[in-house]
Amino acid sequence: MGIPAPGRNLLILHLTVMVWGFTGILGNLISISAIHLVWYRVLIAAASLALYFWFRGYPFAVGRKAFIQFFLTGGLVGLHWVLFFESIKVSTVSVTLVCLSSVTLFTAIIEPLFYKRRTSKTEVFVGLLIVIGIYLIFKFESAYIRGITLGLAAALAAALFGTINSKLVKKNGATIISLYEMLGAWVWVSVFILVSGGFDHNMKPTSGDWAYLVLLGTVCTSVAYVAAVSVMKEISAFRVALASNLEPLYGILLAWLFFGQSEKMSAGFYAGAIIIFCAVFLYPLARYRFQKKY
Repeated sequence: MGIPAPGRNLLILHLTVMVWGFTGILGNLISISAIHLVWYRVLIAAASLALYFWFRGYPFAVGRKAFIQFFLTGGLVGLHWVLFFESIKVSTVSVTLVCLSSVTLFTAIIEPLFYKRRTSKTEVFVGLLIVIGIYLIFKFESAYIRGITLGLAAALAAALFGTINSKLVKKNGATIISLYEMLGAWVWVSVFILVSGGFDHNMKPTSGDWAYLVLLGTVCTSVAYVAAVSVMKEISAFRVALASNLEPLYGILLAWLFFGQSEKMSAGFYAGAIIIFCAVFLYPLARYRFQKKY
């Protein structure tokens, strides 16, 4: 007897979020630099998505305006991942993932400006809680200031392209957006590497890196994205958002399993992390209850 569709979709969703949490582990295991890692990741992701469209026989042509929008947004996606993986390499997976949780704060600031609406009091309160959590992490983990700064910058970039995509997805399929944004990210990262003279022998992955890169580009990027989009047909956006908030938690737990003592932080770090996680979880719950009430 198989698992009922609602339970199966919920299981797929949580497995997808765990896979996203695993990206930090792979980023730490891959030996090449962050910029080169992202170059391979988006190339593999774009190629696998193109193969997906080809095997399914789906058309993927888009208009000129849409292509330019996807292409430019892809630059933000590439920037986000470069900052994310560089943060991991100069600090720890745990530090980076907690900082990435601040995407809720940045979105609460950016989204009202983007859509020209008033800022919610709930969003301001959640944002203040996240600021307090980030302050505690900065105070007690001064050895990782560069990693924290890069992690916060990665969260800002994620908030920017996430807000843009929330508008683009109303007129375009999520998978087609992903395909062209991966291509855009690859082109922008390639231009940066070319200008900075980064196309050299240091770009060549080791034999072990190749296995991790293929896993990162296919399972953790293109497959996970398609899976996340497919379950949204049956699961509400609220439940998807709530489950997605588990990504940093899954990632930190996996980091402990893989890297042990190197991921051990101070009590102040965990106090800040708990405040941030509580704020991130309480925000969608408070917003959902408010919407149901009114």
